[in-house]
This record gives sequence, C-alpha cells and structure tokens, in this order.
Amino acid sequence: MTHRPMKMPILALFAAAALLIPAAHADEPAIIAKARAYLAPESAFAAMQTLHFTGKYVQSNVDFPDDRTKDVTRSVEIFFEKPSRERIVVTVPGKVIETAVDGYDGWQRTRDPADPTSARRVLLGAEVTENLRADTWENLYFYRGIERVGGRVEDDGAAIVDGVACEKVAFIHSPTIVYFRYFDQATGRLVVTATAAGVTIREKGELISGGIRFPRQIITRQSDSTGGMRTSTYTFDSVAVNESMPDSFFTVPLSATAP
Repeated sequence: MTHRPMKMPILALFAAAALLIPAAHADEPAIIAKARAYLAPESAFAAMQTLHFTGKYVQSNVDFPDDRTKDVTRSVEIFFEKPSRERIVVTVPGKVIETAVDGYDGWQRTRDPADPTSARRVLLGAEVTENLRADTWENLYFYRGIERVGGRVEDDGAAIVDGVACEKVAFIHSPTIVYFRYFDQATGRLVVTATAAGVTIREKGELISGGIRFPRQIITRQSDSTGGMRTSTYTFDSVAVNESMPDSFFTVPLSATAP
C-alpha cells in the first residue's frame, strides 16, 4: 500500500506564511498612514517616479542688509527623480544657479546665459550633499521608508499647534538633520514642520497632479546672522508628475560648460 504525504489545506498554507511575514509598516506611527491618505491613494505614490515644480520664490531680509525693506524675486524649477536625485535651477537677471545631487554626488554651477565662458562648477561638500539627500527623500517618499536610507522615525506624542491637536513625528536622517512634522490628529494634514537647524516650514494652498496633493506655497523662516528673520516664500505655478528627465539633469557635469 502506497502512503501519500498529507497535504496542508491551501488556506492553512496562507495562514502559516502570514505568520512569517511582519505586518507592513507595523513599527511606524499610525498617523503616517493617515497623513499619506490625506495626500493621495497608495497607488498614486507607487506610480510616481519624477516630480517637476515650476514657480518663483521671494527672499526677504537677506540680500540687502542695509535696506531690509527690499525683497528679491527669483524664478525656480525643482526636479526630483527616484531614488535619490534632485536638481534646483534658480534664475535671476544675468545669472543661472544650478544645484544638484545624484545619489552621493553633489554639485553646483553658476553661469551667465549670455556668456558661456563665465560658467563655474564646484563639487559640494559632504555636509551640504547630505542635506540635499535628506531634502530629496522628504519630497519623494511622503513620510514612509526613511529606514532604507539609514534614518529612523520617532513618534514624539501629542502637541497643540495653531490651536490644532497634532501628533509630532521626528524624521531623523542624522543627529543634525531632523524634520519635526506636526500632523492634524483628526485628518492627517501637515500643520507645520520644524527642523533641527531652526527652520520653520509652512505649506499653503494646493496643486493636484498625478492624483497627489502638493502645496501651492512653501514658506520657510529662519533667524539670520544679524538677528533678523529670513523668510523665503516658494509659490508654484505647476507640478508635473512622471515627466521624462535625462541623466544630464543630475549627473556631475564633466566641465563647467558641459550641457
């Protein structure tokens, strides 16, 4: 008589396998799922690979120490590409400033569009590059997965901000690069962000692209060396999701005049 091995029922197989797989995102603060749901469905985050912001920003109380009533306006484009690429292009009359990070490589180039020979390129130091890498992650991954880039997240508990009951969550990239985000406990809306460097960041308005809710305005405030307050206001006209971007947007130019 032939003895056949007993087969485990299919449902039992699935149940046993489930015991071996930890629950997804089990260790993250519960508010993160709510904050992501406020911005978009998970399918939109999964589909997003690149971002392209276009707009302008105004800096106050920084470029004119002798006349602090003056502001300066610049046009700005910001490009992001997963997993860790960012490029910022700032334009003022007679000058274009490009700042980029491609993984662990950071660089900056300044040039006069009317005079190609004026271009100057420098490689950025480790500290500046690390800050750019953190900024890139914060813009591309929507509060989830910082562990994959060597960081961690901590739930710092309840806090009241602008009269709103919030949950304070720390996104820790390094001992000196920390984003403290305050989320509305009821809705998951981001109320305000503060950094370990003393910058306060607020978002206003919204633009929806690729099924994701983005801020129309980002306002940052930080004390300057004179004891005054430096304010930068970014106002975006558009956000494009999943535009095709050439590698040359991000890779270190071989020379200052290279495309």
